[in-house]
Amino acid sequence: MNPMEKSSPAKRLFKQYIRSRMAVIGFVVFAAIVFIAVLAPVLSPQDPYDLTQLDIMDSLLKPGQTNMDGVPYILGTDDQGRDILSGIMYGLRTSLGVGALSAFFALIIGSALGLISAYFGGKTDAFIMRVVDLQLSFPAILVALVLMAILGQGVDKIIIALIIVQWAYYARTIRSTALVETQKEYIESAVCLALSNTRIVFRHLLPNCIPPMIVVVTVRVAAAISLEATLSFLGIGLPVTEPSLGLLISNGFEYMLSGRYWISFFPGMALLVAIVSINLVGDHLRDILNPRLQK
Repeated sequence: MNPMEKSSPAKRLFKQYIRSRMAVIGFVVFAAIVFIAVLAPVLSPQDPYDLTQLDIMDSLLKPGQTNMDGVPYILGTDDQGRDILSGIMYGLRTSLGVGALSAFFALIIGSALGLISAYFGGKTDAFIMRVVDLQLSFPAILVALVLMAILGQGVDKIIIALIIVQWAYYARTIRSTALVETQKEYIESAVCLALSNTRIVFRHLLPNCIPPMIVVVTVRVAAAISLEATLSFLGIGLPVTEPSLGLLISNGFEYMLSGRYWISFFPGMALLVAIVSINLVGDHLRDILNPRLQK
């Protein structure tokens, strides 16, 4: 083979990824959402949680309607005069932050326990997997509700609750992959060379378990965002002083029957688009990284 024709794994992965139009659309939409969320303080027309920028006379304006100063509100305002578009931008910022942080720490905890369970086996494996089975036997929303009732409201509290809810998913996925890897020759060679268990697990076993970890992270981030929005909608997630898509949807729920649909509709659509775009990215990554799913 001509050396010039060789391509790196990253380049081959990129070429496979862009073959799917839906995957590309999902990635572009997700990248746009991340861009908007990161630059929300710069791009948003107002800070919807700064009381000095709110005017009760601007409350319940329809989409496209202007206030007395001639300032247009593209998506309208809520009952407190907050710009819905600005609220969505800040809400996306909070949702993505909570989802990413909770997924990151849950990944670290779950991956470490999954690798230890698969490598050492025996009683260690049995104990960790029984704990995982016990947690996964309960619905995630039920566990989150109990934890939030104990911890109280707050961004840090909901991140802790989501970490506790999610780590078991990572542990089970990584264990199943690591069990296959532990039977391969490179692990047996490392054991024969008397390398330390820590080095074998985190230097040799962990890198070969990364592909499924990437897929699980994308799926669980979307699940964490949805769960945070659900908890905030129910009034036990983030406090009312924090921006949240769930709170925006909840604020407009009582106005739906009176025809003021925009207060809940647009935040709900933003939440839906964010979750769908993340799932599109994760689903196609799963198809690429799992040879059994490739045509």
